[in-house]
Amino acid sequence: MMPRTAGCRRPATPLLVVPLLYSLVAFLFYLVLARRVRQQPESALDLAVTLRVQRLDHPLLGKLMSWVSWPGFRPQSLILPGLVVGSLWVTRRRLESLLLLVAWMASMGSFLTKLVIRRPRPRHPLIRVTLAKLRDTSYPSGHTLHYTAFWGMAAYLAARATPWRPLRRLIAGAAAVLIALVGPSRIYLGHHWLTDVLGSYLLGSSWLVGLISLHRWLRGRQSSAEQVPPATKSERARPAVLVGRFW
Repeated sequence: MMPRTAGCRRPATPLLVVPLLYSLVAFLFYLVLARRVRQQPESALDLAVTLRVQRLDHPLLGKLMSWVSWPGFRPQSLILPGLVVGSLWVTRRRLESLLLLVAWMASMGSFLTKLVIRRPRPRHPLIRVTLAKLRDTSYPSGHTLHYTAFWGMAAYLAARATPWRPLRRLIAGAAAVLIALVGPSRIYLGHHWLTDVLGSYLLGSSWLVGLISLHRWLRGRQSSAEQVPPATKSERARPAVLVGRFW
């Protein structure tokens, strides 16, 4: 049995089991909810929640909800993520840039689901629908999915790259507030149902947790590869020296 060398650390692979299990369970719940929505597009619970939320009618609240949803509309929903991904690539943070690109691709999951489910947008006469360019069907909420997966991943990478702890907490807190508010904002503006938002939180968090786990695993492998003890290096060089002396 080979003794462990001080300085050689194995990646904590067992620690990845729990987040990956969450990603799987959340994705399965997303599929179950999608099936239910396809079978029953209209729900009394969805209507009751929307009417309850829209009772909180205040000009400042309306502006806040519109502001929260604004980054999720085009063209800013394409420009802002593109700038973040491009800046990371230019500054040679290629792994982070590629992972953010994969996080951005979560929106493709929303697009494909919408093609299958085809749930109509809220059109009940009691619901107040704020005027906006709504391009597709209702389930799931593209805004909520995009914010959770992409901006959640961007905040995680930014927090990891920040050495100052208060700033890390500020970044994480701001991202958490934005992600938490985007779902209610979509209901408040009359653009989505409750189940649309819940499905997006499930798929988005599944995507986000999976990518964070992948990033930590890759960084762990990189750190382990860089921490090669000097003794190991000298032992690897011995055969070459002996061969040179023999010849």
